[in-house]
Amino acid sequence: MKIATYNVNGIKSRLPNLLAWLAREQPDVACLQELKAEDGSFPRAQLEEAGYGALWKGQRSWNGVAILARGTDPVPVRNELPGDPSDDQSRYLEAAVNGLVVACLYLPNGNPQPGPKFAYKLAWFERLITHADGLYGSGHPVLMCGDFNVVPTDFDIYNPRSWKKDALLQPESRACWERLLAQGWVDALRHQHPDEAVFTFWDYFRQHWEHNSGLRIDHLLLNRPLAPCLVASGVDRWVRGETKASDHAPTWVTLDLARLKKKAPARKTPARSARQIP
Repeated sequence: MKIATYNVNGIKSRLPNLLAWLAREQPDVACLQELKAEDGSFPRAQLEEAGYGALWKGQRSWNGVAILARGTDPVPVRNELPGDPSDDQSRYLEAAVNGLVVACLYLPNGNPQPGPKFAYKLAWFERLITHADGLYGSGHPVLMCGDFNVVPTDFDIYNPRSWKKDALLQPESRACWERLLAQGWVDALRHQHPDEAVFTFWDYFRQHWEHNSGLRIDHLLLNRPLAPCLVASGVDRWVRGETKASDHAPTWVTLDLARLKKKAPARKTPARSARQIP
């Protein structure tokens, strides 16, 4: 089973790129971010013709997330990150697909920092850490993926000196990431490529793509029941080199679900959100 995360950076303008990638790579699940389109503009018919059922939550001009599943319909679990009823930004979806719980997220960028956008980023991250703890201990196999807008270490960027003031590299952002991983999540790409500079994002400036001046900010995390199923991971770099490409490339894992053990018992006091998983 191949599961990918892909920040499409505008699903209407990048639809040909998305469809070409789906046709060539045929992921079983594709988690999309930054749709930049309202719900009514989501290309459901084109994706169904390509063989994918979909869940989505759009937003005008920015944000927006979706989960696609090849040959089936994702079963919705939740369409928002709990913890702040006033938050109206479309950044989180959770679904069940072929026995897995898949969480798709688009963590706030946080720039400029310091300021209200960075404060929102950290507050959103805190809510994610709380919710993820319940997911991790639910006893279900869980994959949490998306554009986290965090460069975990200096090894995950071509040149940290050029980004010292950016919200993606701030100590507070990285500390949240470390606290998330401390719950037990396996960072699939880094786990399988510990000594390789793997990038998932190249911005449009100063020929960063041509010079491979990239960042690793798109991540796939596996909880304890699912981690033994990990057999491969990588980045579909060719997508970034296409005409009118997103500044992100799809990032993926391949899982051997035959390795799944019997469902482990949930923690005695799971987080409230975990009990909503079917």
